[in-house]
Amino acid sequence: MAAPNAALEMTSLTQRLPLYAKLMRFDRPVGTLLLLWPTLAAVWIAAGGSPPIHLVAIFTLGCIVMRAAGCVINDYADRHFDGAVERTRDRPLARGEVDETEALLLFAALLALALLLVMFLNELTQWMAVAGGAIATLYPFMKRWTYLPQVVLGAAFSWGIVMAFTATTESLPPEAWLLFLASVLWIVMYDTLYAMVDRDDDLRVGIKSTAILFGRTDRLMIAILQGTALLALLLFALRAHMGPIFGVGLGVIAGLFVHQSRLIRGRKAPDCFAAFKNNTWVGFVLWAAAVLELDVAPAIERWLTS
Repeated sequence: MAAPNAALEMTSLTQRLPLYAKLMRFDRPVGTLLLLWPTLAAVWIAAGGSPPIHLVAIFTLGCIVMRAAGCVINDYADRHFDGAVERTRDRPLARGEVDETEALLLFAALLALALLLVMFLNELTQWMAVAGGAIATLYPFMKRWTYLPQVVLGAAFSWGIVMAFTATTESLPPEAWLLFLASVLWIVMYDTLYAMVDRDDDLRVGIKSTAILFGRTDRLMIAILQGTALLALLLFALRAHMGPIFGVGLGVIAGLFVHQSRLIRGRKAPDCFAAFKNNTWVGFVLWAAAVLELDVAPAIERWLTS
């Protein structure tokens, strides 16, 4: 009798894996990319170019795992609200396809996996990872208490930047905090765009966000956040002695910000969502500019002078 029972359990698990994957948002990689690109940029910058491959692997896997964990705990926190919101009503917890215990066990397993990854890093970075995990866990519940949950999300999503510096240099120089600040401002901006998509539903069910806080000044506040993020990136570039290639990257980012502001002129939900997704290119450009500045340009210079 044991074999049929085992087969039945295996079949049940196989059927549930797609639900767990959906709960972890593996079908929607935008959030992972938004976390990954600036983190990898920080890894490259902290290492001064050509970072050790094991650090690249650990931080890449860490971004995937922690984004998945964040989605699970977010859906757990919103499980009584998501069914009333058009965009989220089909999520597994909202539909009852995954129960609360399963979600918490999955979240715990993901945190354990993240902890295993940071065990390969130095002690300071391990403690930083614990703090980052606490911030990520706190974020979903902030939507009940404050109109500024995007600031907490900004800190959670930017924590990989400071961890990149501690993992590489075992220190947190001023330029690390400037890059962290730029990232927080950028994330508050793009998550406000995201919240503008759900603003009417959030007002009805009682979810708080910067989109609700800003009201009709939302477009102005987004422009201010974009400008201050660029200013922080410029100050970082000056402090870190980044060269002209990185400066060109900042110019491209400025152009992407202008494009996003144009998209949201009518505040239509699909346009706000498109502007939100466009930020994956902002993160990619930041990483690409760091790689070109620190690895490609010096390699070309060495080749030309050899």
